[in-house]
Amino acid sequence: MPGEAYLDYPKHEIKKFLGEKAMTAVFIPYAAVTFSSDEYTAKVQERFAEIGHRVVGVHTFDNPVKAIEHAEAIVVGGGNTWQLVRMLRDRKLLNPIRERVHYGIPYIGWSAGSNVACPTLRTTNDMPIIDPLGFECTGLIPFQINPHYLDANPDGHAGETREQRIEEFIEVNQNVYVAGLREGSMFRLENEKLELIGSKSCRIFKKGQAPQELAPGDDFSFLLG
Repeated sequence: MPGEAYLDYPKHEIKKFLGEKAMTAVFIPYAAVTFSSDEYTAKVQERFAEIGHRVVGVHTFDNPVKAIEHAEAIVVGGGNTWQLVRMLRDRKLLNPIRERVHYGIPYIGWSAGSNVACPTLRTTNDMPIIDPLGFECTGLIPFQINPHYLDANPDGHAGETREQRIEEFIEVNQNVYVAGLREGSMFRLENEKLELIGSKSCRIFKKGQAPQELAPGDDFSFLLG
């Protein structure tokens, strides 16, 4: 949230999701571009320590695949989605993440980390700074997320709005839902129930339908169909 310490707002929901028992999660820092994986992991660990949990960077393991296969939880940080997906693909981690989460271990991702939970990375906002060697991601959810969704352009910008960009996406991908997830809100998917958490509504796009504004407490089950 603007004006708050990094991850301070969602840390309480993270604790609810992971539970009271201390857990060590494998953290994936690959979306960081202008700072190191060690710096990123330390930044996230500082916040996780406040809620009684711990993260260990996947980059510190000799065998990252085995690290994921034995992880108690998986945490994927934000940054550049294109680099994140490329590094996950280079290290052959997409399938192990998918398998572990389907087996039942918790997955937490923000920004680029939420994009990676989608079927593809094609609704990210990031510049394609590297070839990801394919758009496919883990497909932990069957719909697309556009994180940091904005309703209007910044002052002085005459280009397309975020809504127009998403309308272009659904024109080409007509059977796919896109959820515009605003700052300070999150999805929680557990026991096949999807809920929106936060004080803001979420904007849902699908070809042939008017955009919907859904609020916390509304039914989001259709996104899982």
